[in-house]
Amino acid sequence: MTQYDYDLFVIGAGSGGVRAARLTALGGKKVAIAEEYRVGGTCVIRGCVPKKFMVMASEVSHALEIAEGYGWSFEGAKFAWPTFLQAKDVEIARLSGIYAANLGKAGVDLVHGRAVLKDAHTVEIVGKNQTITAEKILIATGGRPWKPDSVPGIEHAITSEEAFHLPELPKRILIAGGGYIAVEFAGIFAGLGVETTLIYRGPNILRGFDDDVRAHLAGEIEKRGIKVILGCQHTSIEKTETGLINHLENGMAIETDVVMFATGRVPYVQDLGLEAAGVELNDDGAIKVNRFSKTTADNIWAIGDVTDRMNLTPVAIREGVAFHETVFKDNPQSFDYEAVATAVFSQPPVGTVGLTEHEARQACSGGVDVYVTRFRPMKYAFTGSDERVLMKLVVDADSQRVVGCHIVGPDSPEMIQLAAIAVKAGLTKAQWDATCAVHPTMAEELVTLKEKQAPTSMAAG
Repeated sequence: MTQYDYDLFVIGAGSGGVRAARLTALGGKKVAIAEEYRVGGTCVIRGCVPKKFMVMASEVSHALEIAEGYGWSFEGAKFAWPTFLQAKDVEIARLSGIYAANLGKAGVDLVHGRAVLKDAHTVEIVGKNQTITAEKILIATGGRPWKPDSVPGIEHAITSEEAFHLPELPKRILIAGGGYIAVEFAGIFAGLGVETTLIYRGPNILRGFDDDVRAHLAGEIEKRGIKVILGCQHTSIEKTETGLINHLENGMAIETDVVMFATGRVPYVQDLGLEAAGVELNDDGAIKVNRFSKTTADNIWAIGDVTDRMNLTPVAIREGVAFHETVFKDNPQSFDYEAVATAVFSQPPVGTVGLTEHEARQACSGGVDVYVTRFRPMKYAFTGSDERVLMKLVVDADSQRVVGCHIVGPDSPEMIQLAAIAVKAGLTKAQWDATCAVHPTMAEELVTLKEKQAPTSMAAG
């Protein structure tokens, strides 16, 4: 029997890889994990965690506006970008250290360096003249931002990764993209006082989300001062002495200090040595896996964004748990991707779980019942603000199961986590209605919606 250095070698110390490595080591196996940058991966180092800190920092300006309506006054309030950056970086370093310490406590060997597959059982640590063998290998390298090389001057644009480390806060920024990253950073920079323009080539932002959510949020973010240009994209970016000129398809030329592309992310598979190990990619450039996360190589698995299934940190973690149960505990498990809640930390934020109205109309043979409400939240009653909340329930007309819940408004990410339990459990509209409201709250609207919407809602995808 072949002797290997490790029972399991994990490439990539993000949330999914770390969870799989720790569980396997705690189960008595010999495990190592390699990370070429910093332990914690995209979410902790250059993704959801620092982004949420930036969102919270930028929301303060809106909170101050609301506070004035309640009788508070603030003179000389100002934001110091360097102070925020330093505090953010200290916290990210602390969190990365916790991840690394937890790996050590579990008995996982941490290898600092880029691991490349030499064959199905062997990895080389680039630049260290180190070769390691393992019986089983797990790839969890995540994804990276993508920019269109076809745009002249694209080298002058940044991505979300550079946005976390800008040496100074720009006065003007243009963000290209319509997904959650683009929308979130538009809110961040606008909230920090930056003149912000968002352009997107599609007919509306947040493709794939419910159409009522998309339309509602597009209107709400404009109320926060963000200029939204739809159905348009760059033809070129020109660097001048005073800034960057964004030349657009519609003939507009917009000068800004920074251009940020948030036009998607791609699986991080470059130069991993996949072909040498017999690991195939699918047509979209992601690692091809079955429902148990197994690749086309017998002893290699892959989880998280590198597989491009459902690119969410909690999903990668659950995939890591399922991998451990399947491979090392003889308890085959595959993650259930149905009714996974998600949030967009735009301003206002979005919380959504289950089917959109369009998806439900395709999936529910007996049709759907739709319940929608739009209202001004109590918080804004004193301020004169015309910002409004959207809440929407999508119900299978035959079974009366609530198959989709969509919220745009303050605290919607917090609400959707609990609403997701009901949607995942398959509770009916009658069971939602039987739940007593908590008053006065926004969330009470979710259990007091009585009037079905007339069948005139947008049903297009």
